[in-house]
Amino acid sequence: MSTVIISGTQWGDEGKGKIVDYLASQANVVVRFQGGSNAGHTVTVNGEEYKLRLIPSGILCKDTLCVIANGVVFDPQVFLEEVETIKSRGIDTSNIRISNRAHVVMPWHKIFDELNEELRGDKKIGTTKRGIGPCYIDKADRIGIRVCDLIDPEEFAARCREVLTQKNFILRKVFNHAPISYEKVLNEYEIYAEKIAPYVCDTITLLNEEIDAGKKVLFEGAQATMLDIDYGTYPYVTASHPISSGVGVGTGVAPKKIDKVFGVVKAYCTRVGEGPFPTEQLNEIGDKLRTAGHEFGTVTGRPRRTGWLDACVVKYAGQLSGIDYMAVTRLDILDDFDEIKMCVAYEVDGKILNEIPASLKVLARVNPIYETFEGWKSDISQVKTYDELPDNAKKYLERMAEVTKIDLGIISVGPNRDQTIVVAENIFE
Repeated sequence: MSTVIISGTQWGDEGKGKIVDYLASQANVVVRFQGGSNAGHTVTVNGEEYKLRLIPSGILCKDTLCVIANGVVFDPQVFLEEVETIKSRGIDTSNIRISNRAHVVMPWHKIFDELNEELRGDKKIGTTKRGIGPCYIDKADRIGIRVCDLIDPEEFAARCREVLTQKNFILRKVFNHAPISYEKVLNEYEIYAEKIAPYVCDTITLLNEEIDAGKKVLFEGAQATMLDIDYGTYPYVTASHPISSGVGVGTGVAPKKIDKVFGVVKAYCTRVGEGPFPTEQLNEIGDKLRTAGHEFGTVTGRPRRTGWLDACVVKYAGQLSGIDYMAVTRLDILDDFDEIKMCVAYEVDGKILNEIPASLKVLARVNPIYETFEGWKSDISQVKTYDELPDNAKKYLERMAEVTKIDLGIISVGPNRDQTIVVAENIFE
């Protein structure tokens, strides 16, 4: 048995896709276990960039089985568009499997996502308006439509009529919005059902059989710890569990079958959307980080908020997910900085905190305590081993590991697979 979880430690966009792609070359199976098409992973292979939303990043590795598990909210339109894009670039998609228990994003989810965000006004969450939250709401409200329902024409027709009757009532009475056509939805989704049916199976059985057979399985998280619905900066969070515990409910694989957890840490911090961001730099430093890192959303194109690394957040992620190793990404983006800062503690009202405040009012008031590091002022993009890194880069990394209490495992010095330094050997053993 050899199973590894990849989880984001910050607010997402840490470069998880690159790390998954790198490790997928050693894996037999890559599994997406939560989130939806609101989570984009950008992967660069041989100088070519691929933007993935629902399909696991392992799709770029030949013969790797790619599983979209039951914890994902599945948008068939986005999936099929993504499949066509990937196939047009010569990538085989026959090794994709979709859970028959995954919930389906329907047209009304996207409409309600937009209407609810408008209704919030100044208190908006900053969603991507792709229907992810409303789909999870329907799942919890027990009125969701699953993939197994979608590919059963009789069941889908009945479930769609039942749910749409309720949704149209709310649209008319609450939002004064035009109703959604049942016939249009039925016709559109019947086409989707026919096209996705060959990919659908019971992924719970599939994954457990693969693990029991000794296959190497990689679990790919979307979003990140500080966007977790329970542990993030609520309510400015996603609607699922990106932390390692989300794998159990998101795939049907028991916790005792998990061997290692890697936490992906961007060498600085970014976030998209609203909510507190203690180390945000609304100044020239923030602009420089955004420009150097091309920090714009994979799915939305929105400029990301930028700031110095918050080691308090990474330490918190380590506690929540039981992280064994850090995979530090985008270290090369800091190549041209004269000095680099790292937040190592929070102070509020004259007291040092040893926790991430649950209250956003408190989190918004914390004073980040920074340590300053001298920059290395050199191009590290071609460095192949840890020992070859500049001394100042190693000082920064080693202090990061010390503060977070997480060992260094992987260092990424560029977007391509070959720009990866492995510190922790035998990852799948």
